[in-house]
Amino acid sequence: MLRKPLLIYLADDDNEDRTLFKEALDELNMDVTVKDFDNGVTLMENLLMPEKPLPDAIYLDLNMPLMNGEECLNDIRNEPAFANITLIIYSTYIDEDMAFRLKNKGANWYLMKPNSFDKLKSSLLKSLDYVHLDYLNTSPPLEFIIMAC
Repeated sequence: MLRKPLLIYLADDDNEDRTLFKEALDELNMDVTVKDFDNGVTLMENLLMPEKPLPDAIYLDLNMPLMNGEECLNDIRNEPAFANITLIIYSTYIDEDMAFRLKNKGANWYLMKPNSFDKLKSSLLKSLDYVHLDYLNTSPPLEFIIMAC
């Protein structure tokens, strides 16, 4: 499948998690650019700058200072200009009730942060495959929660 270059935003207050995310993507040798943010306010400020390109996908940590992932999700889904951005909740835990509440608010997928680097790479590869399918207007799998392989 032909893949277009992707612009990914990652919002996560944990510097180590952001570093591991970027290192995992580097090892996958995909045409992906990552811009990372350590809180939701900075993410939203960047999204609202008209001169900046919109990302293809945003990975949102739920527990961030200033503005958490759920608040970002709400604001992003309330802005028509951001309707085509794929939103992936990226969290260390999964509460199924919360996951499906976030799905109903417009999250595309929920990716649990894996406990190993290899699982992180396989999970990111799987989620980015879904982003590409979305971009190509091909139906991605119906699963909402993406577990480490």
